[in-house]
Amino acid sequence: MTAPSSTDPARFLHEQLASASPDLLRSMLTTFLNTLMSAEADAICGAGYGERSPERVDTRNGYRHRDFDTRTGTLDVAIPELRGGSYFPDSLLQRRRRAERALTTVVATCYLLGVSTRRMERLAESLGITRLSKSQVSTMAAELDATVAEFRARPLDQGPYTFVAADALALKVREGGRVVNVHALVATGVNGDGHREILGLQVSSAEDGAGRLGFFRDLTARGLTGVRLVTSDAHRGLVDAIGAALPGASWQRCRPHYPANLRAITPRSSWPWVRALLGSVYDQPDAASVHAQFDRVLDTLAEKLPAVAEHLDTGRSDVLAFTAFPKEIWRQIWSDNPSERLNREIRCRTDVVASSPTATR
Repeated sequence: MTAPSSTDPARFLHEQLASASPDLLRSMLTTFLNTLMSAEADAICGAGYGERSPERVDTRNGYRHRDFDTRTGTLDVAIPELRGGSYFPDSLLQRRRRAERALTTVVATCYLLGVSTRRMERLAESLGITRLSKSQVSTMAAELDATVAEFRARPLDQGPYTFVAADALALKVREGGRVVNVHALVATGVNGDGHREILGLQVSSAEDGAGRLGFFRDLTARGLTGVRLVTSDAHRGLVDAIGAALPGASWQRCRPHYPANLRAITPRSSWPWVRALLGSVYDQPDAASVHAQFDRVLDTLAEKLPAVAEHLDTGRSDVLAFTAFPKEIWRQIWSDNPSERLNREIRCRTDVVASSPTATR
């Protein structure tokens, strides 16, 4: 294919609109790009294509073809070559990049919203983009890394963060050519303006509390202050990390998680009424009533299910930590539902990917 050296815009547009082919936009964009590159090459040569001129300093030497992925499809652009020099249209194309910047942004956004690389390939084909492989999609999605790194390292300067919810989410990632399990540590908090904010997200492969302690120390180093209550499940490493990094904060044992722990030591036949008794504690109108009802539940269970009563009594301060705060916000602080909601959003995106390309993304 030989690229046109010049074109009459009005006549070209009239001819293309008259034909109204399905590839109209792609064809027009290819022609415009080739024409612009030809004009730039002529300017470098000092004379027009095929023109004899004493001002000419270089001559054409054919074209090299390059596939260029755009939102309109894959374009076959013809980059002019010069006999005595070099030419590359930096103003139109990016070196060592096959896709336009806007398409890269679109692909990265689709990846962020949970579209798998395989589906992305099929979507690209329907748009007329050829050979957009899964590796290309992953490379384009890497454009997100800088934004993610900036978000994760930002200063936490909107405090005090009175209430914090923390959780860990198990994920699969590819490291060194193999798939491994890691934990995504997530923390959300209520800032000084009363708005909920994602404080941090960190990937840890450690099974013990070292990764969790490092996560909370990173939060405090970035400015996490004023924390009075942290809500989470009873994972030993997580609880120890909270106590070590935030020594002045109380710990609230997550309300939805605790029944699962209690059920493990409760006879199956007794669980329905034990669950009802536990639920009655949270239904009380004020803190004094909550503690009074908790005492009545302990008395009821002490004779029939002493192990269950002991479990409740041991965890009393952690289960009822929410009562030290106003009744109006109990529902917001007695569970880590904010983190659980965020976890579901993460799952919606990671499930279709199956395993993330790196542990840092």
